[in-house]
Amino acid sequence: MPVDFDTYEPGNPRVDLSRRTNARKLMECLLQSPGVGYTPAELAEEIGVPRGSVGPTLNRLEAAGLVRHKKPYWAAAEDNRIAAATASFVGIETAASTYSGDWYAENDGWDEELPDLNDEDQ
Repeated sequence: MPVDFDTYEPGNPRVDLSRRTNARKLMECLLQSPGVGYTPAELAEEIGVPRGSVGPTLNRLEAAGLVRHKKPYWAAAEDNRIAAATASFVGIETAASTYSGDWYAENDGWDEELPDLNDEDQ
């Protein structure tokens, strides 16, 4: 993932949890059963990503405090960051499903040319 080179700090535990990332898929899987531990192989099979991608992603999630590890098992962490991540997932999905078909979603330059709501011709 590209970063802003001037503000990047090595060791920064920032993790991209956007929709189609492996980190997001892993977190969604682990959050379905927060008290259950999975091996990387089980997680790879469950979410359908290459086994070689699971380990490094879990390490980044652990550095960010989002997962916990007891060899060879991984589980969702037990703190408020998990609740915040879950709320973010739900909120983003709700907003996307609510507004995905509206005028703004269909017009790339919506912020440049807003319709005149007082215009009777519309």
